[in-house]
Amino acid sequence: MKRRTFIQSTALTTAGLSVAGLSSALKYPETVTNKLPRWRGFNLLDYFSPSKTDSSRGLTTEEELKWMADWGFDFVRIPMAYPRYVKFDPSKNITPNEVVNFDEKVVDEVAALVDMANKYNIHVSLDLHRAPGFCVNAGFNEPYNLWKDKEAQEAFYTHWEMWAKRFASKTRDQISFDLVNEPCTREDMNDQFSKRGAIPGELYREVVLKSMERIRKHNPERTVVADGNNVGADFIPEIADLDVGQSCRGYFPHYISHYRAPWVFENPDDSPAIVWPGTIDGKYFDRKSIEDFYKPWIDAVKQGVGVHCGECGCWNETPHEVFLAWFGDVLSVLTENNIGWGLWEFRGTFGILNSGRKDVDYEDWHGYKLDRKLLGLLQKY
Repeated sequence: MKRRTFIQSTALTTAGLSVAGLSSALKYPETVTNKLPRWRGFNLLDYFSPSKTDSSRGLTTEEELKWMADWGFDFVRIPMAYPRYVKFDPSKNITPNEVVNFDEKVVDEVAALVDMANKYNIHVSLDLHRAPGFCVNAGFNEPYNLWKDKEAQEAFYTHWEMWAKRFASKTRDQISFDLVNEPCTREDMNDQFSKRGAIPGELYREVVLKSMERIRKHNPERTVVADGNNVGADFIPEIADLDVGQSCRGYFPHYISHYRAPWVFENPDDSPAIVWPGTIDGKYFDRKSIEDFYKPWIDAVKQGVGVHCGECGCWNETPHEVFLAWFGDVLSVLTENNIGWGLWEFRGTFGILNSGRKDVDYEDWHGYKLDRKLLGLLQKY
C-alpha cells in the first residue's frame, strides 16, 4: 500500500500505449526530423528551492558552463520555484498579491545566468517547476490551485509575460520557455504521496494557448514547450495541432530511476530489488519495454510534433552498473528517434559531479568528484 500512489501515477504499463487523434494508418516519411533541436545537457537547480535562504545546492559557475560546452553539450534547463523571485513574508503563507510581487534583484540574477549560458552557445530552457497554484512536489503552501482557479491561472500568465518581456530580444537558439513542470491533479496539494492523475486535456490546452498569447506578444518566434500530462508521462494530443513542443521524461521504470528515493517511497525499504534487464516487482523490463513506453512520443515526432526529454537520470542509490545499463538503453531509444535530453542534474545526487554514489571510482576534477563513466555515456549520445 505504501507504493500504491507511486505505481498508479507513473504509467508502468509498457504495452498498448496509444495517442488519441494520431492515426496509425498514416504512413510516415522515410526520413523524419524532430521540430525541436536535439539539445543535450543538464538541469541546473540554482532556483529550484522556493526558499531564498536555501544555499545547499550552490549557484552554477561560469567555469561549470564552460566545461559543459567543452564536453559537447548545448542545453541547460532551469527549473524555478516562483517564490524564489517574488517578494513575500516567508514567515507566513504567501498571498495572491505577493505571488506577482516580482523581486527584480533575483530576476536580474536569473537573467545573468541565462546570459552566461548563452555566452558558451548553450540553449536555456526556462521552466516553472513551481508555478502559481501548482507544483508536482509538496513543501510550500499555495494560496490557490492552478487547475481550478482563474486567479491562479491569471497569475501564471502574468509570470510568463514578465519573463517574455525580460527576454524579448533573445533568439530561439538562446532561450525557450517550458511552461510548467509535470502537470497533474492531486487529492491533497500538501501531501507528497497523495494520488495523482492527468489534467483534463481541454483545460491544459486553454492554459497553453493563453500562455502562448502572452509570451508571443513580446517575441512571436519564441519556442514554447509543454510538459507531458500526468506527471510528464503522457503525450498531450489536445495540443498536437499547436506550434508548441512537448517534453517527456526519462524515468521509466521508476523502480530503476528512483530506487529507494524517500519522496517516492514512504519507506525506502519497500523498494523492490532491481536489475537491468530483468524482472522487477513481478514485471519484466528490457529495452523493448522502453521502446513501448516511448511509442506515443516517437509517433508524435513522426507526425511533426517537436519532442524533447526535459528530465532524465537516476538517483544515487541505484547500483551504478544497473544505472548505466538501463540509461544506455534509454538514451539509445531517444537518440534513434532524434529526441534530445536534459540530465537531472549537473552537480548533485543525479549528476555527473558530486553525486555521492557509494560504488563509483570518482575522478578528481578541479575539486569536484567526476563520474567519468557517466560522462562518457552521455557523450556517446
